Amino acid sequence: MSSGIVKLLPGTRRNVSLAPYTTFKIGGEATYFYIAKSSEDIIYALTVARSLELPFFILAGGSNLLVSDKGFYGLVIKTENCKLKIENSFVYAEAGALMETLVKETGKKGLAGFEWAGGLPGSVGGAVRGNAGAFGGEIKDTIVSATVVDEKGKKKILTQKQCKFSYRNSQMKQKNWTILSSTFHLKKGNKKNIQAEAQEHIQYRKERHPLEYPNAGSMFKNCDVQKFSKKLQKELQDVVKQDPFPVVPTAYLLAEAKLKGCSVGKAEVSTKHPNYIVNKGGATAKDVARLVEKIKKVIKKKFSIDLEQEVQSVV
Repeated sequence: MSSGIVKLLPGTRRNVSLAPYTTFKIGGEATYFYIAKSSEDIIYALTVARSLELPFFILAGGSNLLVSDKGFYGLVIKTENCKLKIENSFVYAEAGALMETLVKETGKKGLAGFEWAGGLPGSVGGAVRGNAGAFGGEIKDTIVSATVVDEKGKKKILTQKQCKFSYRNSQMKQKNWTILSSTFHLKKGNKKNIQAEAQEHIQYRKERHPLEYPNAGSMFKNCDVQKFSKKLQKELQDVVKQDPFPVVPTAYLLAEAKLKGCSVGKAEVSTKHPNYIVNKGGATAKDVARLVEKIKKVIKKKFSIDLEQEVQSVV
């Protein structure tokens, strides 16, 4: 198999540790690892993987991801297709472009629509796949279309409606389609105000989030207020926020349950922002998984609510 894939896909490496490619700095080895520099590279790598009946995984910015200690048996395709083009109020971004770059470059042009993403880690493709959001904004608010490769290897262009976005979700995520690029439509605004708002969010993250430790971002989705009992809805009404619908911040629930600082091995619930699990140095995926289960049990017992994991697990 190895000689076959190396021959068909030159540049493929064997037994590559995935930990350095994730923001959590956790994870075992990929059997095969290939860096795709263009959308055409991605399409070809997918074709090769399918022809060899080899499992594949698309790795972009490496945030919002927990890779198994056993690694991934199959082909990991690391997307480094990073083209970004701005014409008038339209933005074309390939999947490997970083959200940080998108926020910065649109701000320079005085284009409003990505201020909420100031400080957001990861790639455009990952953000579109999971309908990333913060501070009341979401990817779905500005996207016009996404070019994807479906489960049969067919390239197609989806409209915003066809992406079927929902809370931290999309059709691409549900069906495991590969995103190649996306087009967005922004509004012209005051350049200084746009940049200032994005900078405020960057600063907010630096002050409130445990960026001094490796992490994967928010571990759990915020909780729909409607899923709580009427009694708890009344008790929690002062902490409800729009995200973009009324939610109870999971960080609040974990703090109330006195889970700050709770740890398993070298994985710890951040004392700075409890919806973050941090790697204190040498944490394993098993440590994180056991800590996640512990948190879920405590929250279920205290609030009768089932937490839903936002971070994607790769096994």
